[in-house]
This record gives sequence, C-alpha cells and structure tokens, in this order.
Amino acid sequence: MQSTDKNVTQSITQVIAASSLGTLIEWYDFYIFGSLAVIIGQQLFPSDAGASALINTLAIFAAGFIVRPFGALVFGRLGDLIGRKYTFLLTLVLMGGSTFLIGLIPSYSSIGYAAPILVLILRLVQGLALGGEYGGAATYVAEHAPVGRRGFFTSWIQTTATLGLFLSLGVIVLTKNMLGAEAFADWGWRIPFLVSILLVGVSIYIRMKMHESPVFTKLKAEGKVSTNPLKESFQKKANFKMVLLALFGATMGQGVVWYTGQFYAQSFLENTCKLDFNESRYVLLWAILFATPFFVVFGSWSDKVGRKWIMLTGMLLGVICYRPIYQYFIDATNVKEFQKTELKSASDPVVERTLLNDTKDSLITTTVFKTLNNGMTFKEAKVVIIPDDVLAPLPEPQTVIKDVTLSGSSYIIIIALVFFQVLLVTMVYGPIAAFLVELFPTKIRYTSMSLPYHIGNGVFGGLVPFIATLVASFSGSTPLSGLWYPIGIAALSFVIGAVYINNKGDENVAD
Repeated sequence: MQSTDKNVTQSITQVIAASSLGTLIEWYDFYIFGSLAVIIGQQLFPSDAGASALINTLAIFAAGFIVRPFGALVFGRLGDLIGRKYTFLLTLVLMGGSTFLIGLIPSYSSIGYAAPILVLILRLVQGLALGGEYGGAATYVAEHAPVGRRGFFTSWIQTTATLGLFLSLGVIVLTKNMLGAEAFADWGWRIPFLVSILLVGVSIYIRMKMHESPVFTKLKAEGKVSTNPLKESFQKKANFKMVLLALFGATMGQGVVWYTGQFYAQSFLENTCKLDFNESRYVLLWAILFATPFFVVFGSWSDKVGRKWIMLTGMLLGVICYRPIYQYFIDATNVKEFQKTELKSASDPVVERTLLNDTKDSLITTTVFKTLNNGMTFKEAKVVIIPDDVLAPLPEPQTVIKDVTLSGSSYIIIIALVFFQVLLVTMVYGPIAAFLVELFPTKIRYTSMSLPYHIGNGVFGGLVPFIATLVASFSGSTPLSGLWYPIGIAALSFVIGAVYINNKGDENVAD
C-alpha cells in the first residue's frame, strides 16, 4: 500500500510539473503586456495622445480578458469531446504564437493605427487561448489527484498565475537594466515578448509526452463522453444553477481580489503615486515571492476545513482593507507635501527643448532631481509649451512629479501592504480549482467550470485596471474612486457565497 501511494504521488507530481510549466508560460505571455502598458501605449498611439494612450492600451489589455469566456466555451467543448491533453496543447501554441508576434508589430510611427489594431487582434487570440488553458490544466490535475488531497495538488496549478507574473516582471526589469531606460522604451520592450517563444517550445515538448487523464480515458472507454457539452452544461437547470453560483458566489469576487492585488496595485503605484519603474516592480516582486507559498497552504487547508470560508474571508478582508491601504500609498509618496519641510538637496536644473509635431511651438522641460531628509528621491519636471508667436502670452508651466524612490521604512511598509493584498489572492485563488472541479460531473467538467471561472476572472477581474483607472480619471473623482469597483464586486460575491455556497468537502471526481 505504501509503495502504491508513493507511485501515485510520483505520478501526480509529474502531472503537476508538466501542466504547471505550460500554464506558467501562458500567464507570463499574458502579463508582460499589462506590465508594459505605459511603454506599449507610447508605441501604439500618437506621441501627443497623453493619458488616453494608457487608457486605450489598458482597453486593449482588457479585451483579452473579455473574450476569455468565449475561449472557455470553444476549448471547454473540445476538452470534453476529445480530451484534456490535446486541447490545452493547442491553447499553448496559440498563446505563444500570438505573444511572439506582438513583439514584431511595428510602432504607430511606422504603420499608424494599424499597429494598435493588429495588437488588439493578437490580444483577442491570447484571450481565447487562455480561456481554454486554465480549465484544462486544473481539470487534468484534479482528475489525477487522490481523493482527500485535491485542494493541495490543484493549488500548485494556482501558483503558476502568480509565478508567471513574477517571471514577467523579472525578465522586464533585467532587460531594462541591461539595455538602459532609453533603449528599452525604444525597442527593448519587445525582447520579453520574443524570448517567450523559447519557453513555449520547451513546454510543447513536455506536454507532448503527457498522457490523457485516467478519469476521462475511462469515461471514453465506457462510451459515456458527452455528445453536446454546451447543451448539457447550460440547458440542464441543475447544472446551470451551479454555473451561476460558481460565478456570482465565488469567481466574480475572487477575480477582482486577484487583479486588484497583483495588477492594480502596481499600476496605482506607478501611475498615481509616480513610483519609479523599477521600484514599483521590485515592490511587487518581493510581495509575490513571500506570498506565493500560501497558495499551497490555503489549498491544502481547504482539504481539511472546506473551500468556502477561506475564499470568502479573502474577499471580505479586501472589502475592508483596500481603501486604507491605497490611502497609505498616496500619503507615503506625497513628495509635494514632504518637500515643504523635508527637502535636503536639489540638483542643477536640466533644460530640454523639443519641437512639437507639425508646429513651430516648443516644449520646454526643466528637470530637477531632489532628495528629501527621509531618504526619498524624485524628479520634478516643469513643463511648458512656448508658442512660436512671440506676441502670445506665455502659459504657466505645469509641474510633473516622476520617478519617486522610497525611503527604507516606507519601502518596507508598502511591500508589506502589497504582500497582504497578494495574501488575499492566495486565500481566494488557492482553493478555487478544487472548488470548481467538485461542482461538476466529469463528462462536462471542462466546459462547465471554465465558463464561470473566465467570466469571473476575465471580465469582472480583468477589467479592474481599466475600470478603476477610468473612474479615477473622471472629473471630480479622487485617486481612490476606482477602488469602489473591486470593493463592490467582492462585497456582492461575499454575500451570495455566504448564503448559497455549501462548504462541502472533497468528493469523488469520477462521477
């Protein structure tokens, strides 16, 4: 018996390793776009687009999330008809190819608005592929896992989303530091997209050697494979009820907690708090590094106490804590207020003059590098457009703060607060795969679990950076206004989940 358990453990370990590598790479491919949104926006849109370039780029990023439910339907159906293995092998090829091609798309200056249109098309292909990837990987691992340990084993798949983000940030920071900021912004940003093809090639090789899920193989041998997974998933009242419950009581809230903690946090620190490019990414890298093991902790714990209250507690803590956390981000980086009493030194001003496109007007930028007594540093740029008409009145210069670096204590506190947000992610995300697998029967599991997962994450969660940034840009809004979106969704999901979800234990997936 001990030998058999050992063989089962070795088998499931190989399954997890093969599934996780491919899923990690797909998440890496997906996240490098979001992490480079500011730079990509400068490449895809006119130089005078201003803030709209970032919002439009985030909209393109969000489009990939919106189509994920359609990918879940297409590839979920294939997975329930022909098997798990070949379906998520196909999604890997589509994802990797699209990412590589994004790295080759010319900029706006070369092909005009064809550039963002082509990138949008590739993002849609990415979204469709990712819509089929997660359900396949989670189902494949769960159907290999022994009864009583499904939360533990599937939680390893859950780590790949965060590790994919970690890998993407690491490659971006390394590439930027090697090339320098100017070269990276000009052409080096393409490298993280292009090198992904090597990782995809390795993953394809490994996945080709995988065997089909034993549960699905048995189902196929018995002739019980669904002939119409979509119809059985969504026209049968009992199953469709479970789909809706999974969406509104779990994945919707889990999705907004996920993307607030791991995407909006970085976007907010960089774009609202003006944190230095590397600094904002180092904060997230440290937070992810410390928090990632908790996916397995909460996944394993859910095998013992159930999935429900672990996930719902993560949502509730997000509802309570988001606004005070982000208020601290604002206060800790408010250099305009600090420099009134804390200014230690200022460099000599550096003046740059740039002729604006199609005019003879000049953009004059005067930059001063300042250091505060508390150790913070930042660049203060005064920007003014000097009209060619000498008789025109000179406008008032606008002051722009950028490239803020934090002092020791503030830096550690902000890392701790981002770590706390990622910890909430591990609470809601660690048990979710096992929770979804246990809701649905084998013959329609891939289809049934994929749709609520990708609507919850791809639509409700994936839209967090775009909607929150857009709401905060409205006239009369404050920087914290965008948080009402994830807070409201998480609160609604918490109430629905608390009332209607059963905290049932591990059940046999071979049903």
